[in-house]
Amino acid sequence: MKFALKSSLLGLSLVTAFASNLLAPIAYAEDKHAVHWDYQGEGKPENWDKLKEEYATCKLSKEQSPINIETKAVAKAALPALAFGYTPTAAEIVNNGHTIQINLANAGSLKIAADEYKFLQFHFHTPSEEQIDGKNYPLVAHFVHKSEAGKLAVVAVLFKVGKKNETLAPVFAALPAKEGASNKLANIDAKAILPTGQKYYAFMGSLTTPPCSDGVRWQVLKDPVEVSAEQLASFTKLYKMNARPVQPLNGRKVQVSE
Repeated sequence: MKFALKSSLLGLSLVTAFASNLLAPIAYAEDKHAVHWDYQGEGKPENWDKLKEEYATCKLSKEQSPINIETKAVAKAALPALAFGYTPTAAEIVNNGHTIQINLANAGSLKIAADEYKFLQFHFHTPSEEQIDGKNYPLVAHFVHKSEAGKLAVVAVLFKVGKKNETLAPVFAALPAKEGASNKLANIDAKAILPTGQKYYAFMGSLTTPPCSDGVRWQVLKDPVEVSAEQLASFTKLYKMNARPVQPLNGRKVQVSE
């Protein structure tokens, strides 16, 4: 009886082990051929929620970014001034396969009223993901900040074609051509990128890339800054289009600083 029981258990173990081994290569094959998020093809924004379970927010959330800002519909408000406590810092220019991102070593912080956010990085989208009255700018930089509590605040800086942007010249001159490649930057003063006028549109939104997490505090500066046609071309040579389409407001209010 004991021998029969041991034989049954051994047989069950062998079946379980066989089943596990059978499933392992299937799981590996699925991962190997998984569709990655992108801006065209199978991985385009319309399909992001289907690519991974954790990307479901891209469709289910009611406060997604970017948005079209209709200037006639925004409400003027006594919004707090954006206190840019930025400091010059060393940086790393990274081609992450979706954009060029500039990771900052110690760039200071942003204060909005009593809330303080550490300045982490900025990156580019072309055309601008944000629309103003249905129109895109040729380029936008998203300045990403994070509070100690883990909350995100993004400042969008819009670009129009004009004179050479001297502050960004070292960045555009050293864009890594291959995904995963990076270049070091000894010093950059991100505050010098900002426009002189710092009135802004404010709304609650999300990350504009998967997993599209919401609860992000957005500030879109009204005044654009300039970038030369040559600088823009150096970026679009790598990324011709990396902008998510605008998303529904779903009743959200957009305010503009007075």
